[in-house]
Amino acid sequence: MSEPRRRVTSASTYLLVGLPTAMASILVLPVLAVGAIASGLTALPLLMRGLRHWSEWHRKRAAALLGVEIRPRPARLPKGLSAQWRRLLDDPEYRRDLRWVLRHVITGLPAGLAALLCVGTAVGSVVVSLLWQVFPQGELQLFGTVPVTGWATALALAVVQGGVGAAATWWAVPRLARMHARVTLAALEPSPEARLAERVGELSESRAGVLDAHGAELRRIERDLHDGTQARLVAIAMRLGVAREELPDDAGALATLLQEAHEGAEEAMAELRNVIRTMYPPILADRGLEGAVSAVTAGTGIPADVEVGELGRLPAAVEAAAYFIVAETLTNAAKYSGATQVTVRLTRPAETLLVEVTDNGLGGIDETLGSGVIGIRRRAAALDGTVLINSPVGGPTAVTVELPCA
Repeated sequence: MSEPRRRVTSASTYLLVGLPTAMASILVLPVLAVGAIASGLTALPLLMRGLRHWSEWHRKRAAALLGVEIRPRPARLPKGLSAQWRRLLDDPEYRRDLRWVLRHVITGLPAGLAALLCVGTAVGSVVVSLLWQVFPQGELQLFGTVPVTGWATALALAVVQGGVGAAATWWAVPRLARMHARVTLAALEPSPEARLAERVGELSESRAGVLDAHGAELRRIERDLHDGTQARLVAIAMRLGVAREELPDDAGALATLLQEAHEGAEEAMAELRNVIRTMYPPILADRGLEGAVSAVTAGTGIPADVEVGELGRLPAAVEAAAYFIVAETLTNAAKYSGATQVTVRLTRPAETLLVEVTDNGLGGIDETLGSGVIGIRRRAAALDGTVLINSPVGGPTAVTVELPCA
């Protein structure tokens, strides 16, 4: 079969099948309403799942006609009536199914009837012209005015009216079918804005998973360095110290080498401790975020008040970011602000960790000069957080950071 004929055949089949389904879809909303009321709303999730199968079949037919690929939409429901109702209310796909029912009825009926008229005229005229003798005298007419009384007018009926119907089928039916298929996909597919929002949600979830895995890996590396590498360096430094004590006074160059090795081991230990603290502070694992923040404020040299609300369980990446943000903010306040009082407040409204650090210093933070605020913004941006800084000249300075922690 040639491509044009295949296209016309596919379009005709699509619309002629869609005509009875559009007629049946008229009953969908009443059936949903009656079933929901009769069952006390307990059967509505199952009825909506049936509607999902019905709409998904039409969606696949439309995609096949247009030659586009679509992702299947699962119709599974969770266990439990309350969970099923939450799925119905939260999942926009079910609302799209309801909107599609109305669009299918409104567009499927006229498009199907038009296809039936075109195909019926093309095929019916040929069949009727061959059976013209079966009809009563004068009942069969060409163009509704010329009676068919012989083979000449019968052949004219087949050629003229059949040709008109075939031409209409050839030109109009594929266009009607593609129009209806596009309407179907538009009703059942998310809009570009909704698709973008879904993609952003997927990326946010994947990034959260990556950050959690990254935090767990940092904790593992921190434990390995602390319990393994650092312990070995301590043992080496102790042995070198004992060896230095056992050397005679006239050891000469050997004593010098041992002293350099001993000092090098201690410097390596100091550098390793600093690396561990910058990777994942051990105090976070030992005392949690509240204890770690209390410890870092106590070491700033500025009187500080720490207020911590009910934080619940936080992702490791969020805890580490909050700790370093507080530490960097306090360091900036101690170095540049001349503050005599600092307040650190940690709260968790909804699914966001709110970090607020205020001081009574001189204010006037200028980020263009390369201040530590850039590092704070980068840490927050890595978690899709926001940073708000209010630092007028003369003070006070307030740094507010919101970190998503859902």
